[in-house]
Amino acid sequence: MIKQLMIINGELVDSSEGRYIEVINPATEEKIGEVAVASPFQVDEAVKMAAEAFKEWSEKSPFERAQLMEKAALEVEKKAEEIGRIMTAEEGKPLKEAVGEVKGSAEVLRYFAEAGKRVFGEIIPLNKNNLSSIVVRQPIGVVAAITPWNYPVQLLSWKVGAALAAGCTVVAKVPSETPFSPLMFLECFMRAGFPKGVVNGIAGAGSVVGKELVLHPLVRKVSFTGSTEAGKKIMSYCAEGVKRVTLELGGQCPLIVFGDADLEKAVKGGVRRSFRNMGQVCNAVNRIYVENSIFEKYVAMFVEETKKLKIGNGLVEDVDLGPMVSLHALEGVKAHVEDALAKGARVVVGGKKPEGEKYHKGYYFEPTVIIDVHHDMLVMKEETFGPVVGIMPFESIDQVLNWANSTRYGLAAYVYTSSLNQARQVCMGLECGNVGLNNVDVATIYAPYTGWKESGFGTDLGPEGILSYLETKHIKVEF
Repeated sequence: MIKQLMIINGELVDSSEGRYIEVINPATEEKIGEVAVASPFQVDEAVKMAAEAFKEWSEKSPFERAQLMEKAALEVEKKAEEIGRIMTAEEGKPLKEAVGEVKGSAEVLRYFAEAGKRVFGEIIPLNKNNLSSIVVRQPIGVVAAITPWNYPVQLLSWKVGAALAAGCTVVAKVPSETPFSPLMFLECFMRAGFPKGVVNGIAGAGSVVGKELVLHPLVRKVSFTGSTEAGKKIMSYCAEGVKRVTLELGGQCPLIVFGDADLEKAVKGGVRRSFRNMGQVCNAVNRIYVENSIFEKYVAMFVEETKKLKIGNGLVEDVDLGPMVSLHALEGVKAHVEDALAKGARVVVGGKKPEGEKYHKGYYFEPTVIIDVHHDMLVMKEETFGPVVGIMPFESIDQVLNWANSTRYGLAAYVYTSSLNQARQVCMGLECGNVGLNNVDVATIYAPYTGWKESGFGTDLGPEGILSYLETKHIKVEF
């Protein structure tokens, strides 16, 4: 049984009020441990210690910060197998994906360590020879990083890596469903020799601990990944202190397949992006639009590819998919399927809990494909956040662009076509921050990742990701 402590000012600390959150293995529905919950005093202490540590950390050169971040990356790699197993136990994803997530997070730290060395200013000539304008960028201060349960280490590394490289200090609020792996990730910074207070990790309900953290007057920047509804609350809290905020929120992502596409590639990509991590991904494919001429063939191939997916407990067998994270998440998926069926849709594969003794316990649900869908169905307009995808035919570019842009979300979209003209028209016409053309992997360390519309604003990753943790200062000089 795990008892996970928090990290405040370089120390592992218990709950000062003796409060804990139980953590359940979604594959077995059994308690695997508990995490200490931060009291209001401990939230205040974590932020104050981060503010105190900021003075020293922000004055280190980018090269000094990079050396420590590289040491942290090595510590993360050493612990990758251990952290990955804990992540699978608390979240449900297959072990190979969990370990891969942890190792990938070490690479994120390395990327931002180097990016921090390449934050440049400007010298602007003015109208007199003895005048110059110098533009410099300085770290913003204490950062509150709030991350979700579906990628508990990866998404935290995006925020912590950029903030530290910029010269900021961090107080991370880890998710209640999956607190163990992100706190173990943050412990790697302690082992790497980071100064006390630079990296802190606390736990507790977002509505309580998260709110206290965001509203704290010493927090100057909030970086949040989560639901659109929660993001709106975060934004309102930030408005009270006029705080900088980055929001990466929900998605309802379309996949568009034209008749000239590489059909096998479009099917495999569609299945992978629809069902990976049981569809519990903000940039998962929720709806697929297929050109009329290949619609029936595409659906048949998609169903066959979906049937190949193996579901189970990632700690005891090699699987493609694990369980949903919680009973609440499972019920939400069932509600979307029932809504679609009540409005005339048909399930062509999946739609129920898998059969067999090994699925008697656990929040399992079969990967589900629905046809005869329309845009009055929840599955086609709201984020299901589960292993369900609707597929419908389209006739023209104008029609499919109108459908693709019809939701309030704008995080990501995917397009398969061999036509350069079609590709340009559709990619430029999609109202979203990320487009995958003939691929379904839009998030990369090296390029900006951002949302449009109610999928948020601000940037994670890429050179732009570090800039969101920096203030701009203009110095006008007369020589």
